[in-house]
Amino acid sequence: MTDQIRPDHIEEMIIRNISEAKAELSALIEAVGRGEEVLIGKAGVPVAKIIRYRGPTKPRQPGALAGRITIAEDFDVLPDDIAEAMGAK
Repeated sequence: MTDQIRPDHIEEMIIRNISEAKAELSALIEAVGRGEEVLIGKAGVPVAKIIRYRGPTKPRQPGALAGRITIAEDFDVLPDDIAEAMGAK
């Protein structure tokens, strides 16, 4: 029974079963956007947690590391022992 959802151990978290989550998805996404967490269970067993996305807030800038990365001159050269092991020689 340790895998079952136990409300006494889950404070300030929205708990829904799968069918409820389907019916309330838009509202649950709004709640997650406000910082709340949503736990989704199946037959009383938690199977997923929806949390707010905390990834990059702005798009990546191509070339941000220009001039700061170098590639060795022999980068494309396959060492003889590896080439032989791969049947390339």
